[in-house]
Amino acid sequence: MPTFTALTTLMGKKPGEALGEAMERLVPEPTGIGVFEVEDGSGLWEVGGYFTESPDETALALLAAAMGAKPFVISELPETDWVAHVRRELAPVEAGQFFVYGSHDADKVPEVCEPLLIEAAMAFGTGHHGTTLGCLRAVDRLDTEGFVGHNVADIGCGTAVLGMAAARIWPNPVLVSDIDQVAVDVAMVNIAANDLVGRVIAVEAAGFDHPDLLAAAPYDLVFANILKGPLVALAPDMAKHLAPEGYAILSGILNEQADEVIAVYAHNGINLVHREEIVEWTTLTLRKKP
Repeated sequence: MPTFTALTTLMGKKPGEALGEAMERLVPEPTGIGVFEVEDGSGLWEVGGYFTESPDETALALLAAAMGAKPFVISELPETDWVAHVRRELAPVEAGQFFVYGSHDADKVPEVCEPLLIEAAMAFGTGHHGTTLGCLRAVDRLDTEGFVGHNVADIGCGTAVLGMAAARIWPNPVLVSDIDQVAVDVAMVNIAANDLVGRVIAVEAAGFDHPDLLAAAPYDLVFANILKGPLVALAPDMAKHLAPEGYAILSGILNEQADEVIAVYAHNGINLVHREEIVEWTTLTLRKKP
C-alpha cells in the first residue's frame, strides 16, 4: 500500500497546532498527523500528515494559505520493510568499552566489552545518533577516570541504553524515566533483553516528578539526552537533585545551542567539565559545585 506525506512549516506553536487540527478534517483523511518544533532556534514548527491515498492538493494549498504556512510538499514514499532496512544500515556501535548491537549482529560481539542489545525496531537510542554516542563516550570517560556512579538516573531515557550502560559497569541499580509510556515500555523490553531486570528500573515521569526519583535523590550522576528547551527548563531541578560534586551528562543539543545550555547550568551551580561535538550535536559533561 503506498504512503503519501504532506509537510510544511510555519511560525509558532499555536498556529502549528491549529493547522494540525484542521488537517484532521481533510478528505481523504490522514492516517497520522505530527506537529513538531524545529529545534534550531528559529521558532518554526513542522506540520506533517501521512496518507494511504493521494491527498487533496487543492485543499492542502488552501489550508497553508489560510494559516500562513509554506506550501505543502507532497511526496509518495516507496514501500519499505523498515526493520529490515534498519538491520542492514545500522552496524554495531563501539563507544569505549560499550558495544551496542542488534540481535542480528550477535555473532559480532567482542569477547571483551560491555554489550548492550537494542533491537533494530527500536532504532532511536541505539548509539548511532550523535547524541547517544556522545553520552556513551562521556560515561566511559568518567569510568576510565575512576568515577563510580553509586546513584544514577536517566531523565528522558528512550531505549534505556544509557541507564543500562551505567548498570553494566557500576554496582547499584539505576533509575530511568521517560515522559512517554510507550518509551517506558520499550525501555522495559530492552532491560529484560539485557538481563538487567532489577538493576535498571523504568518509570513514567516528567523530569524528576516521580516518587521513586524524588526518594532516591541526590544523584551523583544524571543523564539527560533530550532537547535544548527541556534541558534549560530542567536546570533548577537538576541543581536541586544532584549531589555536591555530582555529574550531569547532557545531550540533544545542537552545536550552536551548547553555549546557552552551559551558561544556564553554570548559573545553577553546575559547571562544564568536558564537551564533545559529533557532527551537528554536542554532548556536555558538567559537575555541580561542592
